Amino acid sequence: MYTIRNEKAEDQWEVENLTRKAFWNLNVPGCSEHYLVHVMRNHPDFIPELDFILEKDNCIIGNIMYTKAKLVDEENREKQILTFGPLSILPEFQRKGYGKALLEYSFAKAKEMSYDVIVIFGNPDNYVSRGFKSCKKFDICIKEDFYPAAMLVKELTQGCLEKRKWRYIESEVYQTDEKVMEQFDLNFEKMEKKFQPSQEEFYIHSHSKII
Repeated sequence: MYTIRNEKAEDQWEVENLTRKAFWNLNVPGCSEHYLVHVMRNHPDFIPELDFILEKDNCIIGNIMYTKAKLVDEENREKQILTFGPLSILPEFQRKGYGKALLEYSFAKAKEMSYDVIVIFGNPDNYVSRGFKSCKKFDICIKEDFYPAAMLVKELTQGCLEKRKWRYIESEVYQTDEKVMEQFDLNFEKMEKKFQPSQEEFYIHSHSKII
C-alpha cells in the first residue's frame, strides 16, 4: 500500500535527501539532482501542482517534479509543454513499480491541467514502456537536425503534435552551477564518490544522436 500526494514545505529536506540517495554515483561520481530539486521550487517554470511524493508506511520513498518547457516551430510559433525530472525512488524500493505509479499518476494530473506533451531526457529502456517515443518520430530536435537518442516524447493527447518541425527548449533551471552545488552538498551526510558502469551507460546515451 502507498499514497501519492503533493509535496509540502516540511517534506522538502527529506525529498532532497532521497533524491541524493537515488542518484548518487548513478550518472556521474556523486550527483547534482538534489541541488536541482532545491533550486527548482523557486523557479518560475516550476509547477507546484505537479510536484508529487509517494509515501509507504508513512515514509517518503519517491518524488517527481515538473517544469514548463516549450517547442518552437520553423515559423517561431511556440507551444508550451512539460518536462519532468528528477524522478527519484529510494534505491531499496527501485524496480518495484513505484516509479511507474508516480509517472502514471502525474500523467493523469498533467492532462487534467490541459497539458498534452511531455519531453524528457532519459534512458529509453526506462520510459518506452510508459508511452515515450524517440524525438525523431515527432521531428523534435534541440538544434538544426540534431536528434538526441536520449530525448523522448510522450503525447498525453494522441495526435496533438502537428506535422511540423520543432525545436525543444528546456527551462533554464536545469543549468546549475557546479561550484554552488558542491557547497550545497556539504549539508548532507558524507557519501563516497566512485565509478560504476551505469555512468558509462549514461555517457553513451547522453552523447548519442539519431541519424
